[in-house]
Parts: sequence; C-alpha cells; structure tokens
Amino acid sequence: MMNMLALHTISYGVYVVSSKLGERPNGQICNTVFQVTADPPVMAVSINRENFTHECLCELKAFTVSALSTDADLKLIGRFGFRCGRDFDKFDGVGSREGVTGAPILLDSTVSFVECEVIARHDLGTHSLFLGRVVECDMLDPETEPMTYRHYHEVVKGKSPRKAPTYIAAD
Repeated sequence: MMNMLALHTISYGVYVVSSKLGERPNGQICNTVFQVTADPPVMAVSINRENFTHECLCELKAFTVSALSTDADLKLIGRFGFRCGRDFDKFDGVGSREGVTGAPILLDSTVSFVECEVIARHDLGTHSLFLGRVVECDMLDPETEPMTYRHYHEVVKGKSPRKAPTYIAAD
C-alpha cells in the first residue's frame, strides 16, 4: 500500500499563476511551478482543467507566476485559491499591473514574478501542463522570503483544495 504523504516531502513554493480572458484578469494559487530549461528559460505550470485559469491560459497563451512571500495572509491566499474567477474579479482591490503579454502580475505580498508565453500544453487528464518561454521577470521584494508549501501548511495552517495536484483526500 502506498503512503501518499510521501509526496508531501517534495519541495514546493506557493505562487499565483495569472492570465486573462478578454479583459477579465484571473489568477489562482498554484504550487506546481518549476523551471524546465535555462537557455532559453522555460517554465512549467500544472493547472486543473476545470479552473477558469485554465481557460484563460488557453485563450491568452500567456501567464505570469508571482512568488508569494511569507508575509502573504490567508485572506490573499483564499482570494486566489478558494474562490472561482468566473464569480468575481480576483484582482479587484489588490496591487497588480499588466505584463508585456497582457497577463496580470500580482504585486501584493510578492517576492518576484516571471512572465511567459505559452509554447506547449500537455493534457494530463485532470490537469494540463503548460510550458512557457520566459519573456520578462523581476525581483519585487528581494529581502523577503518566498513562501514554501511546507510554510503554508505548518505556519499559515492552510489546506490543499480538491483541485490541487498535491491534494490528498482525508482517510
């Protein structure tokens, strides 16, 4: 029998992956973000196919990744992680700006951002893996520590939503 908790020992960060559909900006909490190549720099993000963010990435063919700081509170995380962007504007009232691709960049509680143009999408059943060529990136608050998924669980006391790639159902 497999002990799925072993998967929680894999190191992750806590990010907001953002894009937009038409003029509607949207973003979601995502822990499955990683750099794939250095030259050219390419990033990968895993997004649930049911999420509005997935629809946005397919339409705009661009996304940003904002690395949340350890200062990010549950209210901000909940805004991007536990509510659907089809129901309300997640960027209303938070600091943000538009990137060179048109994708929104979250500025509040953000250590750094990376902006990408989608170069490939791979269907993984419940999720899609988007590969994006980095077109812009910057440090916004280099003195602050980025939030890890471990910090999110142990210090912030956050939970994994059902649609997260790392979700494990309670026994």
